[in-house]
Amino acid sequence: QVQLVESGGGSVQPGGSLRLSCATSGSIVSISTMGWYRQAPGKERELVATINSGGGTTYADAVLGRFTISRDHAKSAVYLQMNSLKPEETAVYYCNLKALGREYWGQGTQVTVSS
Repeated sequence: QVQLVESGGGSVQPGGSLRLSCATSGSIVSISTMGWYRQAPGKERELVATINSGGGTTYADAVLGRFTISRDHAKSAVYLQMNSLKPEETAVYYCNLKALGREYWGQGTQVTVSS
């Protein structure tokens, strides 16, 4: 069974940085594509970034150059470094895992960007 647990959310001023972590467990983690999504109040969940098992990454245009996704296979963890945060990026951030035709989600971590 796959479990995803996010951490690292919190409150930050505009222009600040946060690093999100997602701890995972399960036998398929090493072959999975993992990603971060976010959902702001009243809006649909949207893709932020993904990283596949080989380290290939994709980013939403809105975060390109400011956010960096990475993973540590030894720790079965994925990270999202977020720099130059904007108030409109206030949202619940979710960790996602896809493998073997299945999809799993974490419980989410709140990120609030406000002065």
